[in-house]
Amino acid sequence: MNGMAFDLSSPHGRMLATFLSGIAEFERDLISERVKSGLAAAKARGKKLGRRTGERPKSDRFAPKVIALIAEGRSYRWIARDLGISKNTVTNIVQLQRTEESRLCSQASIEPRTDR
Repeated sequence: MNGMAFDLSSPHGRMLATFLSGIAEFERDLISERVKSGLAAAKARGKKLGRRTGERPKSDRFAPKVIALIAEGRSYRWIARDLGISKNTVTNIVQLQRTEESRLCSQASIEPRTDR
């Protein structure tokens, strides 16, 4: 052995590598345990975890047009091309609309529309 370099082909080198990897794994497990307990404590205090919902100015602006075009039977790609937005934006608008409808229907005990 020469300083911090060690030979992995010798028994001493393999033992040292095994020892160091065991310590590294132990440290990783301790950090993971601390993070999980911290998240659980924050959740218990009522802290809301996760990404915040942001503003969607483009989705909010185009939502009525997209919903009207979906009602006409247009495809998502056609709507996206016609309005100059991405197909994913169209999909997100439709999904938000459907979740809002189902939430309102469940509150009022009404069946959501399935003819789409």
